[in-house]
Amino acid sequence: MIRQAVILVGGLGTRLGERTRTVPKPMLEIGSRPFLDTLIDELARYDVFDEILLLAGHKAELVEAHYVGVMRGRARIAVSRETQPLGTAGALIHARDLLHNRFLLLNGDSLFDFNLLDLISLARTGGVHMALRAGVEGDRYGRVVLEADVVREFLAPGIGATGPVNAGIYVVDKSVVSDIGKLPASLEQDVFPKLAACGALHGTAYRGYFIDIGIPEDLARADRELHERLRRPAVFFDRDGVLNRDSGYAYEADKLEWIEGAREAVKAVNDAGYFAFVITNQSGIARGYYEEHHVVALHRWMADQMALVGAHIDAFEYCPDHPEGTIAGYCRASDRRKPAPGMITDLVKRFPIDMTRSMVIGDKPSDMEAAQAAGVAGHLFAGGNLEAFVRERLSSASKA
Repeated sequence: MIRQAVILVGGLGTRLGERTRTVPKPMLEIGSRPFLDTLIDELARYDVFDEILLLAGHKAELVEAHYVGVMRGRARIAVSRETQPLGTAGALIHARDLLHNRFLLLNGDSLFDFNLLDLISLARTGGVHMALRAGVEGDRYGRVVLEADVVREFLAPGIGATGPVNAGIYVVDKSVVSDIGKLPASLEQDVFPKLAACGALHGTAYRGYFIDIGIPEDLARADRELHERLRRPAVFFDRDGVLNRDSGYAYEADKLEWIEGAREAVKAVNDAGYFAFVITNQSGIARGYYEEHHVVALHRWMADQMALVGAHIDAFEYCPDHPEGTIAGYCRASDRRKPAPGMITDLVKRFPIDMTRSMVIGDKPSDMEAAQAAGVAGHLFAGGNLEAFVRERLSSASKA
């Protein structure tokens, strides 16, 4: 599993004129916050990256002051500071001692809303696997010629050019960095054509919201629409009896048994552009059967197992309380304990959720009551293949 995400934030942003004279382009405010904050938050919600490395150049001191040592989710942010402009490939050379053997690389001036873990799960060892945006209209961008998943050629921007567009997100093998020669050098102009010529450049096309803030018109468009575009419906999964078999107060990874199609069901939710959350009562904590750190560790293990198939949970919520608990600190009623909707309403405060299209999937009446109290649809899962169950509900929701 790839644990490092690297963001290129060093460009001069000359097409934006005075806006980037004193501020790095990725730190321009979009919706009253730096665009880079949004990119980092999008990475952090996958909960698989231990480090987010920023490759800074122009006004790097602002990047360092804002981000060095900051934690976002499980990821710590680090900064590699260039002393002179070396191009996008040169920035990797400068930071090579900080790079993992395989890493996710992103342009800091664009956002593409698709399931990053799907790209990671498809990427082969060696070379580069790039994310492509399908269906882009107009002649601003160059096009990519694919043969199956192999990139064969790049077409310059121009009227009549067709095909997917390089979206600026890549899974990179560090060996590629070692092969970069003369500096400064560009990934797009110098490195990728050579990889394509020897069959070491692959690509997968996705659909999803895409914005590049590199020109004034698109910068203004991002400011108008980005916040609303990142509002997503959500699927709130109960855990025991839905994602894993309910064996009674499960808290040990080696004893957890996945429901058939559970991880694939979560991936289907991710691929559909929904948030995926877990909301689970964990009264075993109040009863003294296990402790909170056991639940956190189990959820981390579940997240890692999901990531292997390209799936992720945006947040695991649990309620440790029960009014009949034997542990004093947890012996209480809680509005987070289902059938109360507190875990759902707390998530609504933290994430831009479109509740009109959201749903709860659970296996008990208390799950359905929580859904009703939160004002979302509830679907009772009675066993079988969870992926098939979820896909049917997603299909029905898309037609509503």
